[in-house]
Amino acid sequence: MSQKNETTILALALLLTVGIVGGGFWWFTKGSGVKIENNTIIPGSEAGSNPSLQDRISFGEKSFTSGEISPVKKEGVQAIAAKSYDKAIANFTAALKLSRNDPETLIFLNNARIGSSKSYTIVASVPFGTDPNASLEILRGIAQAQNEINTSGGVKGVPLRVGIANDDDNPEIAKQIASNLVSNSEVLGVVGPNTSDSTLAAGTIYTSGQLVAISPTSTSVKISNFSRYVFRTVPSDFMAARSLANYMVRTLQKKNAVVFFNSQSNYSQSLKSEFVSSVSLEGGQVSSEFDLSKADFSAAKSIEQATKQGAEVLMLAANTETLDKALQVIQINQKKLTLLAGDDVYTAKTLEIGREQAVGMVLAVPWHIEGDPKSDFPQKSRQLWGGDVSWRSALSYDATVALIEALKRNPTRSGVQQAVLSSDFSATGASGTIRFLASGDRNAPVQLVKIVPGSRSRTGYDFEPVR
Repeated sequence: MSQKNETTILALALLLTVGIVGGGFWWFTKGSGVKIENNTIIPGSEAGSNPSLQDRISFGEKSFTSGEISPVKKEGVQAIAAKSYDKAIANFTAALKLSRNDPETLIFLNNARIGSSKSYTIVASVPFGTDPNASLEILRGIAQAQNEINTSGGVKGVPLRVGIANDDDNPEIAKQIASNLVSNSEVLGVVGPNTSDSTLAAGTIYTSGQLVAISPTSTSVKISNFSRYVFRTVPSDFMAARSLANYMVRTLQKKNAVVFFNSQSNYSQSLKSEFVSSVSLEGGQVSSEFDLSKADFSAAKSIEQATKQGAEVLMLAANTETLDKALQVIQINQKKLTLLAGDDVYTAKTLEIGREQAVGMVLAVPWHIEGDPKSDFPQKSRQLWGGDVSWRSALSYDATVALIEALKRNPTRSGVQQAVLSSDFSATGASGTIRFLASGDRNAPVQLVKIVPGSRSRTGYDFEPVR
């Protein structure tokens, strides 16, 4: 491809990105359960500043979407901070009527209803400052589980209080938050962190502090057998890579792939390595690996090299930080080579920028809202949020449900840990039965989805399960 054509395609991608930020996504509100208008950063977390740890944890007395919140929600935050719980309840109830799919408001409302009464406390560790959309998706699952248990009488009569901690997907900050939560004896469990790097870093603190953390989104194989206090409801990269390799060799009948990954990301490295091994086991080969994090990375040159090596498949093991470069690869590929991808590429941005060039790409994700017709979770979540939710919401719901079930057995830190490790432990979540192996993993399958033209997302394209 000529330099001129590459420049034209990249310019188009940039214009589309600007259009997204300016115009917003309906699918973010109604489809995947992400809300672009909440794409704000907490006070002090802008570049060049560093919010204190106190500013990173909230049970309702501060909002992490304060730049864009409604006046009535702001009044609710002020009321809960002043312990005026009746006023806070009224304010948050009114705020939800204005924005029904805001999980932070629903969590704060449930916390306000508890007031100063006895409660069991868990905390969500999410990257509000750097990835607000993923944070909102995760919080939707947590908020739904909290709302369900509290409206049905609580954990054996005791309501569940939820805190929100903004770790910015930064391993060092995640460790600091973990230390804070470990020192707070009221905290009985943690949902998170989001990325594998943060989970591995903070996991050392949770382990030494004997506080259970269940990540709904960390997939690195390094987390398996990492700690008897670190669990996850999401399948590992081993499962995703095997499914993609199997699909490539057996279904597509293709045997030569190249992989695009980020060497600076534990998740991306993990998925890449597992895919290389799985393809080899299936009788195929990965002829080249391209590092998206390199300063001199060129999508056009990489694809040119891949084509010369006889590659038939481009596998995108990109993470959030390198998604834009992966989208460049999709544009420049022009549907010539078959596309596969991991779960971090499952975003509305991929649909909006990839568009026709992304049609046919197959991704391995932990869950899809249309994947299990027997589940009642899709209907319940649609009733609550007014639209479909993503896999991050479903697996966060499962992590919270697992903690709730453990609290029912023994509402202490040691009791929670013993419960989830017990051979007879099980809970029913969005994605089926929740049980943990001794490794901390959940033995669950992945769902392959394909990008197709469609109207559900209002982008003109959708993710649909591969039948």
